[in-house]
Amino acid sequence: MTDTSRIDLEIADGIARLVLNRPEKLNAMDAEMVDELMLCCRRIERSEARVVLLSGAGKAFCAGGDIAAWSDETPEDFANHWVRDGHVAFDALARLLQPVIAVLDGHVLGGGLELAACADLRIAETQIKIGQPEPGLGIIPGWSGTQRAVRRFGAQPVRRMSVLGEVFTATEALTLGIVDQVVETGTAMAAAEAAAARVMARSPQATLLSKQMINAAEGEDRERVIEALAGQIAAGSADLKTGLAAFRNKTKPKF
Repeated sequence: MTDTSRIDLEIADGIARLVLNRPEKLNAMDAEMVDELMLCCRRIERSEARVVLLSGAGKAFCAGGDIAAWSDETPEDFANHWVRDGHVAFDALARLLQPVIAVLDGHVLGGGLELAACADLRIAETQIKIGQPEPGLGIIPGWSGTQRAVRRFGAQPVRRMSVLGEVFTATEALTLGIVDQVVETGTAMAAAEAAAARVMARSPQATLLSKQMINAAEGEDRERVIEALAGQIAAGSADLKTGLAAFRNKTKPKF
């Protein structure tokens, strides 16, 4: 990425390190950051990376959407650009072929929780807070803050955050299934790297297929997953070789 980028991406030794790098704004996301996330996901999916570590620079993982980036938009632009573009980027992250591990070493609020929900595993440090403050500002949790969050965490924790305004500690979030592991302050990245090593010790193809099937069972991109898996089977079939050979030779295929 360029020196002016808001997201850093480094891919080495099978690990893609995706770092939100806007610490002066607690990694709050603006439109440029949303666009960068989409581009980073495309790079990762086409790379040799086998696992993704998602983290934030500075004191916060992600403080959500930058209020200054959307508060002056018309309702039409807000819906048609801010919300839709965010969904495209977050969907790309959630639907990456590679498993994604979120390193939650700072507060996870609003859009930050929606970003963390895109990960396959969430490792939180003990000091962090997790919540959905949007309704307190007169806006709903966007970027699948109700839909994907409910699918992955269950309705009641999301209801408590969104409707009642509860803010959970890391330990409470673990009990509720919002995070998968709680570690001491300063150790989340090491724990995430250990988890990444466990992922990489397993079959790459079986891991990829397992993630896709779990996503489909969860209702995450079910149609594309089914077509991709079926297409992979068809692409390796003898029938395809026969059909392509007949096409090139301008003859009728004999299956």
